[in-house]
Amino acid sequence: MNRLPTPSGTPSIVLALAVDAAAVVLFAAIGRDTHEHGLDPVGVLLTAAPFLVGALTGWALSRAWRRPLAVWPSGVAVWLCAVVLGLALRGLTGGGLAVAFQVVTTVTLAVFLLGWRLVAAAVTRIRNRRAVA
Repeated sequence: MNRLPTPSGTPSIVLALAVDAAAVVLFAAIGRDTHEHGLDPVGVLLTAAPFLVGALTGWALSRAWRRPLAVWPSGVAVWLCAVVLGLALRGLTGGGLAVAFQVVTTVTLAVFLLGWRLVAAAVTRIRNRRAVA
């Protein structure tokens, strides 16, 4: 099985965590802007909060710091927890849970949280091929 190398050191872990957080915040900002709720930082963070909690839970459950760039299991766990726990927390705090929102949330967070990892995997493969050649 072809696996990504484990990035060494804290900077890779911090960067991966920051990219995940930025992806969730971007998701919230796009949603707020699309529905004309405004882009004030507090509002965006309040909208993102349940999904950030979910993503952090995914980090903890999958121990994503071991292989933060891996799509499986790290990325999938972060994505699924962000969606499932994020929607649950949103519902518990009175936020809307329309089916269309659930679908958009699932797809958008998959693109954002798994997409950057797929790009990182492609870049790593290209670099490894060039290093071997």
